[in-house]
Amino acid sequence: MPFLAIDTSSDQLSLAISHDPAKPIVAREWAVGQKHAELTLPYLKQLLSEQGIAMSELKGIAYPCGPGSFTGLRIGCGITQGLAYALNIPVVGISTLQALAQASGAIRAYVCIDARMNQVYCAAYERQADQSWREVHAAQVCNPEDVPVPEGCDWFGIGTGFHSYGAALQERIGAHLSQIDAARQAHAREMLQLALPQFAKGQVQAAHEANLVYLRDKVALKTHERVAK
Repeated sequence: MPFLAIDTSSDQLSLAISHDPAKPIVAREWAVGQKHAELTLPYLKQLLSEQGIAMSELKGIAYPCGPGSFTGLRIGCGITQGLAYALNIPVVGISTLQALAQASGAIRAYVCIDARMNQVYCAAYERQADQSWREVHAAQVCNPEDVPVPEGCDWFGIGTGFHSYGAALQERIGAHLSQIDAARQAHAREMLQLALPQFAKGQVQAAHEANLVYLRDKVALKTHERVAK
């Protein structure tokens, strides 16, 4: 039963397919800049062809519900809705922050993504015995110097926020971090890992129910606001 994940939340496009629970997830990624709308379907058809899977065989699609690139997220959600509606299959929205926690491989993950406008999207998660994630600090958007301070000193810092605002984050929460991966971006591989248990339990949405989570309403600053920042 093939399941697909699509990630368009950054300047990277990634796709992942699981067609046999006993085998590893097959994933690919491409640096596409802002060409997700043009390249997602062609690359998807290429990947399906490589794996000998027909589009009609897909049983469900996972997509990034945010946060991330406003345009990229809308493209990913729209493509997911179109494919799922045409194939009459369910969808699952996965948080990009939780996908990064999954990518960390850690027990405790502190995730920070560059949110532009001198801010970060952040959240903190702790892995449970069943490998699911407990939200320790809820996803939010804030200034780097205002991110919530976690308890303990063994957190894995991950995400582009640590690259863009490393000094401010180090001053704020550096004493609580054991290591940092500042280059990692959300990926369809981890999204599919998180989505597969939801598909198995029937915790899914119909195509028309797919939506995005916006942590802030404004996606751009006016000139005088940028100067003030």
